[in-house]
Amino acid sequence: MIPDTIERTIVINASVERVWTVLTEPGFLGRWFGSGEPVKIDLRPGGLLVFDHGVHGTIPARIETVEPSRLFSWRWSQGAAGEEPDEANATRVEFTLAEDATGGTRLPMVESGFARLGLPDDEAAVRHRANSRNWPGKLDRLRADCERIAP
Repeated sequence: MIPDTIERTIVINASVERVWTVLTEPGFLGRWFGSGEPVKIDLRPGGLLVFDHGVHGTIPARIETVEPSRLFSWRWSQGAAGEEPDEANATRVEFTLAEDATGGTRLPMVESGFARLGLPDDEAAVRHRANSRNWPGKLDRLRADCERIAP
């Protein structure tokens, strides 16, 4: 059986508004999630989000949910680089922002849909393992950008 979901939660010593900025602005998003280049983003449901993943190529995503300072999600292809995401080839990434009791931000991240990918089971399991290994580093970079004093 293929695991369907990856779940990680971090607490960030920054306001919800600051975390939202780092989650969604092109320069920040490209730095913590991509290869460092600013992303191309049309920040609205249905809008296109394009990541430069260096050796992995350009990866397009479709934004699903934009609720400023509360919820942000996208669907991205787990197939070949450059492949447009759809129901058969993509997982959904969702971030939910909430103020933490310490005044910081609690940020759960859920990536789901691996079991429903139109890939052979062994390949879908490889994608799940790879993404599971990559999220901690990405979330650490996100946290660092959020906690860094804004210039």
